[in-house]
Amino acid sequence: MASAQSLQDDYEIRPDVEKLTYNKEDPSQNAETNVDYEPHPEKSLKVSSEHQRIVKAITSLYSGSASEEDMQVYAEKAIYDDPWSYCDTRYKIAGQWYGIPKVMASSKTLKTEIVSDSPTEIIYKQQQEYKPRVVQFSKPVNSLVTLSLDDDGKVKYHKDMWNHKDYSHDGLGKVMKTLNGNYLTKITRPPGDL
Repeated sequence: MASAQSLQDDYEIRPDVEKLTYNKEDPSQNAETNVDYEPHPEKSLKVSSEHQRIVKAITSLYSGSASEEDMQVYAEKAIYDDPWSYCDTRYKIAGQWYGIPKVMASSKTLKTEIVSDSPTEIIYKQQQEYKPRVVQFSKPVNSLVTLSLDDDGKVKYHKDMWNHKDYSHDGLGKVMKTLNGNYLTKITRPPGDL
């Protein structure tokens, strides 16, 4: 069985975000880092129906679906990596998705743009609007989502990059992300058979 480190080594993609996201038509839309994470759906690449199904399942999860069917796009041993969490199994990943309806009054995907597609990866920009339960305001967040796929077409590594940055897998930040990934399932209680 693959360890989290071997999954990370084998499946983590560190995309060239400037190449994938630079807005040539309107450079004023680029951040200081020369990237534009805001999706432009009209520029989205056409992808296979299978890859479209994967993106639909993932965006449904971001929007609070927390469904077992949507979770099946992940391999049993997969990694989810974002600024807050680092999870190394489908069950722990489910803990993140099952938590969205608990902490958000609403979460909806406003738009996406697929910027790279191959048999082993899907990279897309996403704009997600979050409305926390505690404070009733909505906040759109732009991110770059990278999905690495195995030979069976299952997601093995899901990276969600915010603020035009990649993440370190070292130090206190990694410890906090891993703790969140390891223990959130005790609160969100996804189905045990995931």
